[in-house]
Amino acid sequence: MKNDLEKIWIEAGYEIFSNEGINGLKIEKIARQVGKNKSSFYHLFSDIDIFQEKLLDYHIQRAKLIAIDASNCKSVEPDLLHLFIDIKQDLLFNKQLRVGRENLAFEKCFKKANELVEEKFFDIWLKTLGLENQPDIARNFLTLTSENFYLQITKENLNKDWLLQYLNQLIKFVKDIHTKK
Repeated sequence: MKNDLEKIWIEAGYEIFSNEGINGLKIEKIARQVGKNKSSFYHLFSDIDIFQEKLLDYHIQRAKLIAIDASNCKSVEPDLLHLFIDIKQDLLFNKQLRVGRENLAFEKCFKKANELVEEKFFDIWLKTLGLENQPDIARNFLTLTSENFYLQITKENLNKDWLLQYLNQLIKFVKDIHTKK
């Protein structure tokens, strides 16, 4: 980012987009949050479309950092769950991208962010679900789970208890399938 002021605008827009999606991303609202006037916004970004591009770039940069953290996780519980709680805003941003994926830039950013992070915890995913010998099934299940996860998460429920419950449901589902073979 060019400077600290640009970073302040981007971080405020990121938070608003995470919580409200594209419809909440209004220059006046962001200006109030950063305590600056709209002319400061236009000086830095020219228009909302350029600002949105910057938000998407920022999200990919965040995903790269999260991928590093994910690669350091040794287990889903507690390591990955704690990471998910720490990156709550990023997950909610990704959810908004998924919701608005008819916008091709959002779809592209969503896929890229997911690829960066999911690849780093895939081995843990295999082991947790007991699918070490079935990586193709595990990858397909991760894709389905990711879609379902983003449909369900909210600012209120994205916490350790909910994540543990969700994880336990996934593990039970896979075990039930193996039992019925």
